[in-house]
Amino acid sequence: MMLPADHPIIPRPKIGVLLTNLGTPDGPDTKSVKRYLGEFLSDRRVVEIPAIAWQPILRGIILNTRPKKSAHAYGLVWREDGSPLAAITRLQAAALKDAFGPGVLVDWAMRYGNPSISERLAAMKDAGCERILVAPLYPQYCAATTATANDKAFASLAGMRWQPALRTLPPYHDDAGYIAALKASVEDGLAALDFTPEAIIASFHGMPKRTLQLGDPYHCHCQKTARLLSEALGREVIIAFQSRFGPAKWLGPATDETLEALPGRGVKKVAILAPGFSADCLETLEELSIRGRESFIGAGGTDFAYLPCLNDSARGIEMLRTLLARELEGWTTTP
Repeated sequence: MMLPADHPIIPRPKIGVLLTNLGTPDGPDTKSVKRYLGEFLSDRRVVEIPAIAWQPILRGIILNTRPKKSAHAYGLVWREDGSPLAAITRLQAAALKDAFGPGVLVDWAMRYGNPSISERLAAMKDAGCERILVAPLYPQYCAATTATANDKAFASLAGMRWQPALRTLPPYHDDAGYIAALKASVEDGLAALDFTPEAIIASFHGMPKRTLQLGDPYHCHCQKTARLLSEALGREVIIAFQSRFGPAKWLGPATDETLEALPGRGVKKVAILAPGFSADCLETLEELSIRGRESFIGAGGTDFAYLPCLNDSARGIEMLRTLLARELEGWTTTP
């Protein structure tokens, strides 16, 4: 059928895969970090305190003190191609570009900062994506990570007249392929060391303890990941939680306290990994690899190693390809 001359151009139908991660400032400077933290810490999924009580604290104290310190930390790990988290997520998307056959676009976005989820969903829709898989790259489900990324995607669709169909990637904390990839990555990392660790620590991002009491499955997901990894490795994996913030009671044991206590128990050689992160970032490269090492060595440890995340390694990309292909079933046939 011949379309009228003034008919809008409609792109050929496509499918989209949007990888999403937490976020990052645009640069390792105080102004950029302040802007990023203002968005991040204003999310009601992240800080579940009534805004009338929280915003004066955030605007009056935190955003006037924390950005300078955080900017210094970002400066220690910033890469030539930008923030580690953004750079690695970009590489993951690039590696998956042709993984799902013709007509499938793979893109990436950040929940906070740039590129935004709203921006990239709009770009996918403009490119003809009538079906989109939004993939929050968090193995363990948490309302403050997975849910808020999905919230942002749903909110973006609310402003569209012609909405694409949407699917979301579920948590994969106990997926056999994820555990196998972690096992192989840890074994490769251990084999490259010039010492034999007496303990292996799995450090997950901390959450307030009340999130568990409110029904968030995050703590249980972390415990199961650590248990399955321990079974796969055939040795104990110590679980700990990092990145405490504020006076609330947090999930424990705390990573920094665990590292500082081990030498006193005779454990002088450790390796630590962060199975809850799909890509290395400030919390792994600065908090664990730099400050974690300082804490452990300062407490009397002799050997410390941080084992990288799966990142855009061949093993990590294959694991993501398998997970995403499963969720695309019925929409496309993976080559």
